[in-house]
Amino acid sequence: QVQLVESGGGLVQAGDSLRLSCTASGRTFTMYKMAWFRQVLGEEREVVATITLSDVTSYADSVKGRFTISRDKDTVYLDMSSLEPGDTAIYYCAVSTYGTTTYADAPFGYNNWGPGTQVTVST
Repeated sequence: QVQLVESGGGLVQAGDSLRLSCTASGRTFTMYKMAWFRQVLGEEREVVATITLSDVTSYADSVKGRFTISRDKDTVYLDMSSLEPGDTAIYYCAVSTYGTTTYADAPFGYNNWGPGTQVTVST
């Protein structure tokens, strides 16, 4: 198993920037793909960005050009700029050890999750 802990969330104003970090521990050598998801209370969890071991990235259309996912060894980052109130959510770090890039955009494609960090963007 891989243990994940997110940090960096908080309350910001529209237009501000924020960096989220996710530190992995445990069997990190088994990590195959990593991602950030977000969820608003009462709604489904949605993918924000994904990154593979080869550093191939993908983004949700709603964050393209504003968010950047990157990784450094066992830490995954999400750099968020030009934040909008619609970005308000709990952000979750996810890691898959399934050994495939299939279902990279779906929550069931990941088997390790962090507890989440709240991001609130005010007007």
